[in-house]
Amino acid sequence: MLKIVDGYIVKKYLGTFSFMLILLSIVVLVIDVQQKIPRIERATAIDPKLDLNYFLVHFYPFWIINLVVTFLSILVFISVIYFTSRMANNTEIVAIISSGASFHRFARPYFLTSLFIAVISLIVNHFVLPWANIKKNQLEAYTYNATNKEKILGTAPVAAQLSKTEYIFINSWNKQEKRGYGFLYQKFDKNRKLVYELKSTDVYWQQNSKSFVLNSFLEKTINKDDSEKLGQGFELKKDYKQDPEELFPNELLGQNKTTPELIKFIEREKDKGNSNLNSHLNEFHQRTSMPVSIIILTFLALSLSSQKKRGGLGINLAIGISLAFVFVFSFEALKVVSENKVLPPALAMWFPNIVFLPITLFLYLKRANQ
Repeated sequence: MLKIVDGYIVKKYLGTFSFMLILLSIVVLVIDVQQKIPRIERATAIDPKLDLNYFLVHFYPFWIINLVVTFLSILVFISVIYFTSRMANNTEIVAIISSGASFHRFARPYFLTSLFIAVISLIVNHFVLPWANIKKNQLEAYTYNATNKEKILGTAPVAAQLSKTEYIFINSWNKQEKRGYGFLYQKFDKNRKLVYELKSTDVYWQQNSKSFVLNSFLEKTINKDDSEKLGQGFELKKDYKQDPEELFPNELLGQNKTTPELIKFIEREKDKGNSNLNSHLNEFHQRTSMPVSIIILTFLALSLSSQKKRGGLGINLAIGISLAFVFVFSFEALKVVSENKVLPPALAMWFPNIVFLPITLFLYLKRANQ
């Protein structure tokens, strides 16, 4: 009989979760498209190819993947509260427990189903989501307001640290055209004394040769006796072993890399002496902490909704949505805290799970012993 009950619960779990997933995707897609139509129309005015149909095919499918991954644990939480509350109100849970099954045995299909979803989510987060983000991020800047769009596609001063002794500065760099003005490269010795300097009036990225092309350059080598050797020319190609996206990364770069690629990028930046890596470390730790939260929130939802209460389904959903809001808000708030270097990224991204785990264990054991 218990195997029949297990199948019944798994079916309820996956059925409710799938319904919530599809419903959320459709509702949020319609709302977001309506909100962003004016910005898409502005993009169409710049490039006729970038019309609404183009965004619906080349942007929104990948945007929805990102959205689902972000809110997956919350969807699971509300789904479990919903169908478990209905079972409790229909006295199905009382009948199952009265037949001799312990609450721990009753919870087994919840654990197995949440584990299945968590494993799928883990694989998607580490390997599939970066692929979707590459597609999404190619167009996402066009859906931003003018200020945020300028940060991604516009012109701004940039700087990069190639190693502990090498630096690049560009006074004005256009990230979309990959062209800039006022290029400066400096190299120092171990005593922080300048030993080489390269300047050019303008610079651009040449994709074919994977190098930067400097126009009207002037170079200066400083010898040990402080004498200087000068050189100049009309064109010079320099290979700094990285493309502009990695030399001058924005907040979207970490999203585009699979976890092995992200680890290599972080290690490379650490070797160069770059300490501003918290946004990328947040991305790395969140890819694992969010799937783990699926299991924690499943048991929290089970503990909260497996008893018939006055107010029934409504009160359980109210509690669930409130806790879901706290959970999502805490992740987003802790990202900001971590990026400001108040908390280490690992602690920040695991903190909601660390807080919710003992609460879940307490409520689950309390319910199991009733």
